[in-house]
Amino acid sequence: MATRTRPSGASKSVAGPRRQATAQAGHPTADPDPAEMLALYRQMVLVRRFEERAARAYTQAQVGGYCHLNLGEEATVVGLMAALEPTDYLFTNYREHGYALGKGISPGRVMAELYGRQDGVSHGWGGSMHMFDARARLLGGYGIVGGQLPPATGAALAIDYRDGTEIVMCLMGDGTTNIGAFHESLNLAALWDLPIVYVIVNNQLGMGTTVEMASAEPELHRRAASYRMAAERVDGNDPLAVRDAARRAVSCARDRRPFLLEAVSGRLKGHSVVDPAKYRSADDTLAVRSADPVTAFAARLRELGHLDEETEASIDTAALQEVSEAVAFAEQSPHPEVSTLFDHTYATAVPNDSRRLPGAPLFPPLPTAAPSNVTGGRR
Repeated sequence: MATRTRPSGASKSVAGPRRQATAQAGHPTADPDPAEMLALYRQMVLVRRFEERAARAYTQAQVGGYCHLNLGEEATVVGLMAALEPTDYLFTNYREHGYALGKGISPGRVMAELYGRQDGVSHGWGGSMHMFDARARLLGGYGIVGGQLPPATGAALAIDYRDGTEIVMCLMGDGTTNIGAFHESLNLAALWDLPIVYVIVNNQLGMGTTVEMASAEPELHRRAASYRMAAERVDGNDPLAVRDAARRAVSCARDRRPFLLEAVSGRLKGHSVVDPAKYRSADDTLAVRSADPVTAFAARLRELGHLDEETEASIDTAALQEVSEAVAFAEQSPHPEVSTLFDHTYATAVPNDSRRLPGAPLFPPLPTAAPSNVTGGRR
């Protein structure tokens, strides 16, 4: 059995806390650069227009399966992605379109995946919930709630073994914090000092159940205290605040100290495209729409003198054009060949892996007996 060697400076003391578990708040936002603020705004508008077009495509039956959108979470999406290096790894849940865009994957490839086409991120076999691009270091897209946490923790362990400088960011919704894999993963990451940032995107509704009704501790970042892990809660509607908090979390992870970040971010629509969200009151719906992060950030930029009506209109026009081109790319992309269905099930060949198509018999048919030539009269 191989002996694991811990990186220098990462040794632990048995006595005393390994790290301070605090919920940090009130950090001043760094004096923003106007060009960077506009870049964040452009990305937010692109995510907004992309998701609106994805919802339309779903109602037109161009997108199959399930479809969960980042509408209302644009500030959280771009703020988190602004803190990552291209070499860092990202694991997401099934609400992932905006994160794929933020990881540098072209809108055309993301849209083609929604359309189930060969030029999509996962060659058309993953769809909305299962995007994967090793080159961009986006390692899923997981449809099972919390399914991404164990492999993300394992990826951080692999980095630790290699003495790598990368970190892992693992995203989840608020409902994921109530499952066993959440606690198991955080516990191991804390014990082994893994380079990972766990991010709870708290849209305050685990499908249709409020956090207060599902969690005895609704301030979800406080759960890190159980593992003496550093934690912080941030306003998910402020892209600069999210970016700065994520940078602190990423810096902590690069120093081999895992981090739990909670971004409180509203959801403009239901859990999925087909969810009418009737469990929401009219007041709650109005409050979420009033806090629309795209509208709020545009107003902030105008107040600072970084955005005028002409620039705002040109940014929106450019986003709409990019999304239209993505749709055209998706529509022109061919459907994947049925023969490629199992090509990406395993990274390397696995003996005796099943390649049985739906409806195919489990076993080959038995040979039939030769027909008899004997004829006889009726008795």
